[in-house]
Amino acid sequence: MNINNHNKVKLQLAGIIQEVFLTAEIEEPLQDIYNSIGFPPDAALGHYTYPCFNLSKKLRNAPNKISEQLAKGFTAGEVIDSVQSVGPYINFKIKSSFLGRVTCDEIENGQMFERHLIDAPPKTMIEYSQPNTHKELHVGHMRNLCLGDALIKLHRYCGYDIISATFPGDVGTHVAKCLWYFRYHNTEKVPVENKGTWLGSLYTKGHLQLEQDEGTPREAENKKQLSEILTQLEAQKGEFYDLWKSTKEWSVELMNQVYEWAGVHFDRWYWESDVDVSSTELARKYFEKGVFIESQGTIGVDLSEYNLGFCMLLKSDGHGLYATKDIELARRKFDDFHIEKSVYIVDKRQAHHFAQVFKVLEIMGYENAKKCYHLQYDYVELPDGAMSSRKGNIVPIMKLIDNMHEVVKKDYLNKYIGEWDQSEIDSTADIISKGAIKYGMIRIDPSRKIVFDMKEWLKIDGDSGPYLQYTYARINSLVKKLADEIKAGHDWSVLAEETELQLMVKLSEFNNQVVQACNEYKPNVLCNYLYELCKIFNNFYNVLNIRRTEDEVLKSTRVELTKCVAITLKKGLSLLGIPVPERM
Repeated sequence: MNINNHNKVKLQLAGIIQEVFLTAEIEEPLQDIYNSIGFPPDAALGHYTYPCFNLSKKLRNAPNKISEQLAKGFTAGEVIDSVQSVGPYINFKIKSSFLGRVTCDEIENGQMFERHLIDAPPKTMIEYSQPNTHKELHVGHMRNLCLGDALIKLHRYCGYDIISATFPGDVGTHVAKCLWYFRYHNTEKVPVENKGTWLGSLYTKGHLQLEQDEGTPREAENKKQLSEILTQLEAQKGEFYDLWKSTKEWSVELMNQVYEWAGVHFDRWYWESDVDVSSTELARKYFEKGVFIESQGTIGVDLSEYNLGFCMLLKSDGHGLYATKDIELARRKFDDFHIEKSVYIVDKRQAHHFAQVFKVLEIMGYENAKKCYHLQYDYVELPDGAMSSRKGNIVPIMKLIDNMHEVVKKDYLNKYIGEWDQSEIDSTADIISKGAIKYGMIRIDPSRKIVFDMKEWLKIDGDSGPYLQYTYARINSLVKKLADEIKAGHDWSVLAEETELQLMVKLSEFNNQVVQACNEYKPNVLCNYLYELCKIFNNFYNVLNIRRTEDEVLKSTRVELTKCVAITLKKGLSLLGIPVPERM
């Protein structure tokens, strides 16, 4: 981590602490001091704190005694306003003039968001949003999409050379089931519009029909027909291959509709069909080399010694599996883009699958296997349980978006009919819907399950996207109303209220939070930060009535601080893929 431009407030404080340490004949690396600086549990105690526990063994003294002695070595100056020893901690209050100069000024001129944050980040590919064609995209797919898009943006902000990729499943059993139902059972006419959605319903019907036929005389014939469909797809010829090509485009149209709404662009689209033939050829090649083995008519790798069981790569009928394709895909990614790290965003149910794939790559002698990383996340459930395209109990994405637009208009925006243009009402409804859905999908730690609840996600008085958007719009409105009243320049040194200083300290932490969210693959870290920033601002706004501030310089400075919050909020939300409305 490069700390020179990471957080200038903490860096300056770390330098002062190091100087006091040297006077006391204590040698501590600047990086370690910087990393140890935290926040007191009560902001009234100080803006920053340094714990002395790690010095106890070195100095052979109790942490509270060390804190008491070291605190005497600090004096007020350009950076520090006051120092206090509280038990094993040294607490610091920072001068508003310094906070304003190195934080607020750089927010306003943009330098805050142009700092060098990470040294030599590896060239990375992040693969996400792997929907299946011939199925309907539902609300569960949005977690992957929103998580991946936010991580792409966070990594690029931090200086990574990032390639965004997707790997939709356009071949396999699910496609065969859909085409099978289309060919042998469907009696409906193909609709003129929303063909992708309609196609997804055929997959569900096909799956249910096949389940119904199990144990009946039709089961054997069904299996034969499904195998023939898969054979034609792999051979890339035949009536089912032609049907596959035309129907696949219906699904792609639906995918692009969702991606356009979400503002998502992929640098590279990989398709399962691209690696279907080459992956089986690769498996046969390594079987001939003796790396893979035969077991009960199948070909694969025995991973029992790694507690990973048997990884099947070729079925008895010669068809490949997901693992077969992922092994070939891994090779292509590194060859195509010369990346140094490959991240797969796939839900936790595939943990065993990727553990097997990475281990097989390692056994094959593929040195880049150690550069592959499976970023797991938990799935999205409805209040009454898990979703399943096979069973048909899903909330389609486009239906969700349309419903949310209508709810937003009804609850928040229809009152402006006649005052706002209809186009602004429509666009604002879209912006708020994006905020609700995207924030709802990424504000929870990826390791935790999400229960989708549209009513909760649309609240403007809690931890939600619309609350953050409303705070931005509120600031925007306030600044515009006060523009004509500001008659003096600003001076950061006049800010003395604790809530003002807390706000400035919070603003200074922006890049730290972004880097943490990036390094840990957890956009929820930035969500939490922005939510806390909004709460601190709203407290500041409620406690200090800016419009009634009589001192012109103080009033101007408070407005400038308010602008800094809006700029930071807008920037932070943009890194999460969330737009902001100018008014709301």
